[in-house]
Amino acid sequence: MPRSQAMLVCALGDLLLDVVVRLDGKLMPGGDVGARTVVSPGGQAANVAAWASSLGAHARLIAKRARDEAGRLAAVQVGELGVDVAGPIAAAGATGVVVSLVAADGERTMASDRGVSETFAPSELDLAWLSGCDHLFVSGYCLTSAGERRVAEIAIAAARSQGAGMSLDLSATSAIESCGVDTLRAFIADVRPDAVFCNEDEDRAAGGVVEGIHWILKRGARGVSFDGDEREALDAAPVDSTGAGDALAAGWIVGGPGLGLETAARCIAHVGAMPCAS
Repeated sequence: MPRSQAMLVCALGDLLLDVVVRLDGKLMPGGDVGARTVVSPGGQAANVAAWASSLGAHARLIAKRARDEAGRLAAVQVGELGVDVAGPIAAAGATGVVVSLVAADGERTMASDRGVSETFAPSELDLAWLSGCDHLFVSGYCLTSAGERRVAEIAIAAARSQGAGMSLDLSATSAIESCGVDTLRAFIADVRPDAVFCNEDEDRAAGGVVEGIHWILKRGARGVSFDGDEREALDAAPVDSTGAGDALAAGWIVGGPGLGLETAARCIAHVGAMPCAS
C-alpha cells in the first residue's frame, strides 16, 4: 500500500533514551564482564510507532520529553525512522532513560526512569495531534497516575470520535501495581479497547481477562494467544528480546496476527527495540 494511502497509527506514551547492554556472560559482583552496548531512542509507544512506520503505516508518537540532549537525540532518531514526533516539551527536568541488560540467551531485565514522561498533564494535550488517527495505541505506563490516565481518556475519546480503533498494552507488572488493579480494570471496562496486549506475568497481575475485551497474551518463544487463537512463534535466532512485544503490537495493528508474529521475529533478531534504520 502506498504510504499516501496508509493508515495513521498514533501511539501515546513515552519517548525515552534506551541503553541496551548485551552481556557476554553472567554479571559477577565486584567483577567485570564483556558487553556490547547500543544507545538508541526507546519507550514502548515510540517502539510501536517506529515498527508501524517500518511496515508502511504513517506513524505519530505523542509523548512528553524534556528540552535536553537525550530528548533531542531521541526525537531526531525516531524521526529518521519515519515517525512524526508530537507532544509537549518540558523546559525543566530530564528525558527518561531505560537501561536493558540482555543475557547471552536474549532475555532482558530493564531499569526504567521515565523522567518528565510521567508529568504529562491534560492541559498539555493538543487534540490536533490526533487528527486523522486510524488507530490509537496506548501504553500502560501512561496509566500510572491520575493525570496521565486523564490524558489517555481524552486522547481515546478524540480518536474514537473520528472512528479510530484503539489498543492498550499493560506494559509491566510495576505499571499495573502503580495504577492499581481495580483502577486498571475499571479503565479497561470504561474505554473498551479493541485489544489488550500483555504477557503472562502482567495477565496474572491484572487479574486476567476483562470480559468482552479481545485479550492478546504474549508467551515469548511459546507463541501468542490472540484471544484464544493460539499461534506459535516464528523461527528466529534470538539476539535481544527487547521490544518484541511492541513489534508484535505494531504488526497486529497494521496487518493482524500473522504480521504481528513476523514483526516480532524481526525484532528479536537484532540488538535494540526499534527497527534497523534503512
